[in-house]
Amino acid sequence: MMSTSRGGTAAIVPAAGRGERLGPGAPKALRSIGGIPILVHAVRSLVSSGRIGLVVVAAPPNGVDGVRELLCEFGESVHVVPGGDTRQRSVALALDAIPETYEIILVHDAARALTPPSLVTAVIDAVATGSDAVIPVLPVADTIKAVDSSGTTVTATVDRSTLRAVQTPQGFRRSLLIKAHAAATAMDTTDDAGLVERLGLPVTVIPGHTEAFKVTTPFDLLLAEAVWSERDKAAEPHA
Repeated sequence: MMSTSRGGTAAIVPAAGRGERLGPGAPKALRSIGGIPILVHAVRSLVSSGRIGLVVVAAPPNGVDGVRELLCEFGESVHVVPGGDTRQRSVALALDAIPETYEIILVHDAARALTPPSLVTAVIDAVATGSDAVIPVLPVADTIKAVDSSGTTVTATVDRSTLRAVQTPQGFRRSLLIKAHAAATAMDTTDDAGLVERLGLPVTVIPGHTEAFKVTTPFDLLLAEAVWSERDKAAEPHA
């Protein structure tokens, strides 16, 4: 069994993208929820688990200094590197910056800002107890239709009982994640577990969490504000 000490686990947060679907303005990771930048929320979720020895953030190449300043509260536990022109490249660059002493690597979307620390811990434990690649998932609630290439006609109704919506953090044995990225093609990927699947290797699923949703659209941002407000109320001391 691999070590689960703070020195045994590192996390990567790719945050170099702009997030165009959120509308004009600052890069998505720098937008705010409750007055706190999304990226800060995401890093706090990781650090608050008490199980992460190092977080490496892949920032926009022209914004590295600003991101470092934004994350200064975390001190030496967070390292910022320039990201690449794709998500896969950003993760690979961050992975190169992690010392070899870390045996478990998590990859976490900055946009999943309100992920509970308990989910971070669950992913680490699943890798530590023998799974080489682990992803948190939720059952798909909506009916799913397949459509033709024009996008105008239904071709089939998909059996949703075997479908799952994937979240992050995703957890990996370090050597496997390195191997998966080394084999990556020029095609960008939004999911590191997909790179492992391309190697023909198994990926383990564990239960995800409803609050680990991805902030992608303006509606998601409103939802995140509401969730954060409720958390704030719950945390307030009672008279």
